[in-house]
Amino acid sequence: MDTFNILVIGAGVVGLAIGRALSSRFPETVIVEKKPSFGRETSSRNSEVVHSGIYYPHNSLKATLCVKGNELLYEYAKARNIPFRKTEKLVVATTEEEFPSLYELYENGIRNGVTGLKIIDKEACRELEPSVKALKALHVPSTGIIDTHKLMKALESDVIDAEGYLMYGVEVIDIKKDKEGYIVTFDYGERVKCNYVINSAGLQSDKVSSMPGLDTTAKDLDLHWCKGEYYKTTAVKGVQRLIYPLPDPKGISLGIHLTLNLNNEVRFGPNAYYVNFLSYGMDETYKKEFFTAINRYLDIKEDDIHPDDTGIRPKLQAAGEAVRDFYIAEESPNGLPGFINLIGIESPGLTAALAIGEYVANLIPDSARDFTW
Repeated sequence: MDTFNILVIGAGVVGLAIGRALSSRFPETVIVEKKPSFGRETSSRNSEVVHSGIYYPHNSLKATLCVKGNELLYEYAKARNIPFRKTEKLVVATTEEEFPSLYELYENGIRNGVTGLKIIDKEACRELEPSVKALKALHVPSTGIIDTHKLMKALESDVIDAEGYLMYGVEVIDIKKDKEGYIVTFDYGERVKCNYVINSAGLQSDKVSSMPGLDTTAKDLDLHWCKGEYYKTTAVKGVQRLIYPLPDPKGISLGIHLTLNLNNEVRFGPNAYYVNFLSYGMDETYKKEFFTAINRYLDIKEDDIHPDDTGIRPKLQAAGEAVRDFYIAEESPNGLPGFINLIGIESPGLTAALAIGEYVANLIPDSARDFTW
């Protein structure tokens, strides 16, 4: 039976960032991914937005890791020639009733350490984005967009360059704790021994967490899948910044917003609704919802928006529940030393990825450096 030092389960952007941080410090770090290549689920089905950190509760992991990750991500993109652009963002208030929420968002961003924030008036909004309808807006200069595929490709290369390993098309189907570590079984029958296991399995992370015996239901760690759809348009020209409404007060989403890609193509989304099965299909059931939401801040015809893509997020909060933070924990208190869980890693997971990698690496003791085959 082969023995690995550290096994990372999942090669989304967060799993790759963890693998990068670990393989540069600890020998024999291995990433396994059930899909044929990296980032086939949540990591490749999102807005590709580099978030600032304005939305999340002060001192939460989401806030801390997003603000730090924003800085790290831009630095990494520059160093590795990964295409990105600091587009900036306007969070718009379209009625006076929204003003208190806009100022509250501004104050939360300040508490979280987001720099450069300012509230601008209607005239300043019109000067920046003439086609956008707003009475006031929160101007967020640190928001941007990034090529997520090239980001993940760079992270994969870093793992390999640091003599880490990646195994694609390999699914973990069982994990057993033994006296010295964990016995992990793959879907093709091979069993390996691991000193440390990092669960970064995204949409299946609660299922993986239960394999070594953690009762995810009792710990309130069962995931709830939340689907979001996107519409595209060629009718909107000249917008240079991302345009966001005020976020849903229940925390389920940031609202149907306008995003750009690196080719300056415009799309809107996502909406958000809970689903019981994984399907990335899309019809026009929610088109009217999109049309109404978009027209609060931008004039557009319903015939000018067209279905584009969908994504699914792994949320810890069920429908109607309060927003939850990332769950990142080394599970010694639950009888699983050396098993590290990452559950509910949704937005801002992309932005926070490099910071999450550093955070997880710091949960591994220095003694792991002494591993030998």
